[in-house]
Amino acid sequence: MLFASVYILASKRNGTLYTGVTGNLEARIWQHKWDVYPGFSRKYGCKTLVWFEMHDDIHEAIAREKRIKNWKRAWKIELIERENPHWCDLFDQLIAIPESSILPEARTLNLQSLGPGFRRDDMGDAAQTDNNPVPPPLVIPAKAGTQKVASDSNGTRR
Repeated sequence: MLFASVYILASKRNGTLYTGVTGNLEARIWQHKWDVYPGFSRKYGCKTLVWFEMHDDIHEAIAREKRIKNWKRAWKIELIERENPHWCDLFDQLIAIPESSILPEARTLNLQSLGPGFRRDDMGDAAQTDNNPVPPPLVIPAKAGTQKVASDSNGTRR
């Protein structure tokens, strides 16, 4: 089953708000956080995921997004604070791995010995994460039936 999400990003607590809808919440929020596309959220620094809800129908999600976009600002703030009173970034919780999903043998690894600011990447190598200007990799599969068209430096298709 595919899900659609309606979400609100904030620049800071009680700051600028951005309401959006997507079929892939994790990927879309990552794009906002790393300023992948120009637009409102990049211009106003809306990078903190402060509220979201899931829908099993994209048309329902789009309708909900449009309704929320027409709300008064105070109503949006009330919606956020009802579920997230401290305006925490929900993205970390969204991509967190549940403890029950971690293999017992992985729990015995002493990652703390690497020191603060380090993690192990998928290959098992240590990688520094503090102040790393390079965004973490995100693989977004191409939509079925789409092709990349090669072009030269003038933009002419080959």
